[in-house]
Amino acid sequence: MIGAGLDDNDLLVIDRSLEPAHNRIAVCFLDGEFTVKRLKVDKYGVWLQPENPDYPIIKITEENDFVIWGIVTSVIKKV
Repeated sequence: MIGAGLDDNDLLVIDRSLEPAHNRIAVCFLDGEFTVKRLKVDKYGVWLQPENPDYPIIKITEENDFVIWGIVTSVIKKV
């Protein structure tokens, strides 16, 4: 998520009470692993958009074990 200003070892503040919405950054549980991605939501479905060009966009399907665990609200940088 380097394009969103999130780096390794940053501390993310997550709000689990916020509703997932288009363009928010979310912590998601996908097929047994946690990931942080930008949500892309439209009438055709849900995608997880990385903010790093080295990673592909992920289309969420019915076959995925998928949960939006929370929405990122703040980032604490380590020095």
